[in-house]
Amino acid sequence: MLTIYGVYRSRASRNIWLANELGIPFKHVPIIQHYRLKDPIPADVIHTKSPEFLAVNPNGHIPTIDDDGYVLHESLAINLYLARKHGGPLAPADVREEGEIAMWSLWAATEVEPHAINIIYHRVSNAGRPMDPKIADAAVEALRGPFAVLDKALAETGHLVGGRFTVADINAAEVVRYAQAAPELFDDAPNVKKWLAACQARPAFKTMWAARDKEPA
Repeated sequence: MLTIYGVYRSRASRNIWLANELGIPFKHVPIIQHYRLKDPIPADVIHTKSPEFLAVNPNGHIPTIDDDGYVLHESLAINLYLARKHGGPLAPADVREEGEIAMWSLWAATEVEPHAINIIYHRVSNAGRPMDPKIADAAVEALRGPFAVLDKALAETGHLVGGRFTVADINAAEVVRYAQAAPELFDDAPNVKKWLAACQARPAFKTMWAARDKEPA
């Protein structure tokens, strides 16, 4: 049995979406981020700094999976592993596709996510701290180049690898989602806008998102 540790309102959403796509049954353990909790923390709440979870992931971050005793951290790596293990069209068809899927996953993590996170924090929520519009605006400008790269890559087939929906699309879409509070980026990258809408229209995404909406913000 696959166990996914992490609340839906975290990067665990990436792994839950993929599990839904693949039809993998899983146990969900809703570990909450320590920074979201206010003191005093109830003794029965297991969070990212709880000894019980640190025994699973000593980094104290979510998500983590336990796949029949095989423990793995880092959301994008988890998705690459699960897709590779279970095969099907979401997985790489050959070693070249495997390289491309890894490339786009790392590209999303390095070129997009640091800036997209600042859009969330400074246009949507900053965990109770004051928001700084200048930081959000700078993040938008920093993402114009990566969005142009992504827009060009999607122009021919509407997907990142192999002309079909793969784990690369899930990994990249879940990072690009963080920038949705900056619609001007998507207006200037119509292929990205269309692609993200198509990804989020998939039943597996909608199932994950419905569960996410039920969690406390």
